Amino acid sequence: MTNYTNNSKSFNYLASLQLLKKFILKYNKHTMTGKLLKQLCFFLLLGLIFLPDAFSQKNKKKQATAALSYDEKLYNKISYRNIGPFRGGRSGTVTGVQGEPDLYYFGSVGGGVWRTTDGGNTYENISDGYFGGSVGSVAVASSDPNVIYVGLGEKTIRGNVSSNFGVWKTTDAGETWELLGLENTMHIGRVRVHPKNPDIVYVAAMGNLWKPSEERGVYKSNDGGETWEKVLFVNEDAGAVDLILEPGNPRVIYASTWNVRRTPYSFSSGGPGSDLWKSTDAGKTWKKLTELPNMPAAPRGIIGVTVSPVNPKRVWAIIEAKDGGVFRSDDAGKTWEKINSDRALRSRAWYYTRIYADTQNEDKVYVMNVSYAVSKDGGKTFTLHRAPHGDHHDLWIDPDNNQRMVIGDDGGAQVSNDAGENWTTYYNQPTAQFYRIATDNHFPYRIYGAQQDNSSIRISHRSTDNSISEDDWEVTAGGESAWHAIDPNNDNIVYGGNYKGYLYRYDHDTDQRRYINVWPLNPAGSGVEVMKYRFNWNFPIAFSQHEPEKLYAFSNHVHVTTNEGQTWETVSPDLTRNDPSTLKSSGGPITQDNTGVEFYGNIFTIMESPHEAGVWWTGSDDGLIHLTQDGGENWKNVTPPTAPKWLMWNSIDPHPSNPAGAYLAGTLYKGGDFEPYLYKTTDFGQTWTKITNGIDSKDFTRVVRADPDREGLLYAGTEYGMYISFDDGASWKPFQLNLPEVPITDLQVKDQQLIVATQGRSFWLIDDLTPLHQLN
Repeated sequence: MTNYTNNSKSFNYLASLQLLKKFILKYNKHTMTGKLLKQLCFFLLLGLIFLPDAFSQKNKKKQATAALSYDEKLYNKISYRNIGPFRGGRSGTVTGVQGEPDLYYFGSVGGGVWRTTDGGNTYENISDGYFGGSVGSVAVASSDPNVIYVGLGEKTIRGNVSSNFGVWKTTDAGETWELLGLENTMHIGRVRVHPKNPDIVYVAAMGNLWKPSEERGVYKSNDGGETWEKVLFVNEDAGAVDLILEPGNPRVIYASTWNVRRTPYSFSSGGPGSDLWKSTDAGKTWKKLTELPNMPAAPRGIIGVTVSPVNPKRVWAIIEAKDGGVFRSDDAGKTWEKINSDRALRSRAWYYTRIYADTQNEDKVYVMNVSYAVSKDGGKTFTLHRAPHGDHHDLWIDPDNNQRMVIGDDGGAQVSNDAGENWTTYYNQPTAQFYRIATDNHFPYRIYGAQQDNSSIRISHRSTDNSISEDDWEVTAGGESAWHAIDPNNDNIVYGGNYKGYLYRYDHDTDQRRYINVWPLNPAGSGVEVMKYRFNWNFPIAFSQHEPEKLYAFSNHVHVTTNEGQTWETVSPDLTRNDPSTLKSSGGPITQDNTGVEFYGNIFTIMESPHEAGVWWTGSDDGLIHLTQDGGENWKNVTPPTAPKWLMWNSIDPHPSNPAGAYLAGTLYKGGDFEPYLYKTTDFGQTWTKITNGIDSKDFTRVVRADPDREGLLYAGTEYGMYISFDDGASWKPFQLNLPEVPITDLQVKDQQLIVATQGRSFWLIDDLTPLHQLN
């Protein structure tokens, strides 16, 4: 007996045949009736045999609505393809290897650990298969360069900061890796290894950025990471951010601690516990140096520290404070003198504040910032320089050759062999961070995205050559944080946003760029509370699918133009909570920082129904879902009642066939909650179902997309990996395949292909989803 399943109803063919036989025998004595019935039954039988299969093929989209799961062996030949671009993303940690002039490592934000063996000409990832995501520090043991320690979770804690979990170690130069623990440290600013003993290692752990945590401070291991001891702890709000062992005397340690906190709507650098410390007994006891004479008064913020290898009594510290600057001690920290107060060295101090002593000249010192600064007179005066990218975060100088160095910045890593006169390129690292995906109808179609710390681009999803190179992508409309809207009638006219509400139209045919901001006044540097309209760092824009002359832009209101942005009409009330306690200047007690990242109370994601004109959904970053079914005349709050109040809604996707259906993805990680939040509705938001079963409890969700060619087939992108559901979200399973572990920020299904935007590994794509459609 074979059971065929169609739309959750089973057809038992043997039972059906037996019923037909009884029916025919009962009425066979009536000749005419019997003949008619036999013919009727014959056709009914054909229907039973063939119609279910035909019906099944016709309605294949609906087959997945029942609980379904398939063994990955049925589809594990599917693979993701990295399409670039090879334009480096942010790196906060770099190192070289003493005695190996062409060997360097860097840690990517979101993209794992990378190595070059040819002096920066090419790079390969060496952490894939073991760990990925954001890296805070990479340290090579000078006594055994096969031993490398990696601390996870970035130090460069800008608005799209990524947390990560623990310390990893390799003893074979990256061939294999072992997790050493400290998973709850979340962000590691420095790892330092004893110069003579690779088993003695120190970790400066910043801790949880989003809430108080005991897992902060300086940790030490004497057994290669098998066990850890916390040797310096200040308080639950101040973690360790910088750490250095005195050259020639590793018993002497300098460390800095930093009170730093992020919320969904603010950032604060500075407060109790932000101090500079010294130990002379390998970390057993510590002395606070920031209370000595001539040191800046509290509140203090982030502190960087370095020691001259030429003269270990010479110590520099760069300190964020109202009377901060560069401070120097020439007696190993006993006394201090402020020698420089140049603001260029302390611009946006929380993002930089690293200082490095030259390895062969005791009067030469480097400071990392937007530009990197070089002093040749012991720190009294500096000149500003730039590596190929800018926004510099880390520097390693060869102890044997101060001409040889590697720098880490917002473009990845670059190598110099002439003390910074020349640097290698960053156009060889596929570590870009992207926010959103848009596509056009060009052939081959192009993918649009905003690369954080760089520009927006459009890139062909394939080329006629054997690779996708720089010839296959170009800069397009928008800045580093843009959504994109492509003119439905002309793929070469692109609209792109930027932070604080900037919006412009770009014509690729003429290279003409025209600003079309919804509201012309933009008080840069002020908090969001002074803005007429609140635009998110990554605010949505979109053309209507049904009325292609209409371009929409979204602040805390909905705005529409029909003349390419020359004039705008507001077609909604405030669709956010508009809570005054969340609408304020950001930065903390020392330095305000208002670039737009922390602007809150905005519409953060949107969706126009592909089924009906006039139906729009909006999701705010402060927890509200709204719906209009009449083109904006009326709006209804349809927020899932069980969702956390302050959930940041990150994506809305339509149901493939049900006009009343939608899928939501939200996240609360900026409140310290890493839980996944996915919801679906089939009745325009009157009722909602949470659909997260099977997703790891720490994998907070950024995006969910429904496959238009098979109903019930869903894809979810999380901070730590991809998931798939065959049963409309009733259950999920990993869909990582060959995709590296990386934060996933957006997904799009186009032409039976799946496009993946990542925060640290550029764009990836599955070329053919039809094997998933055929599972049955």
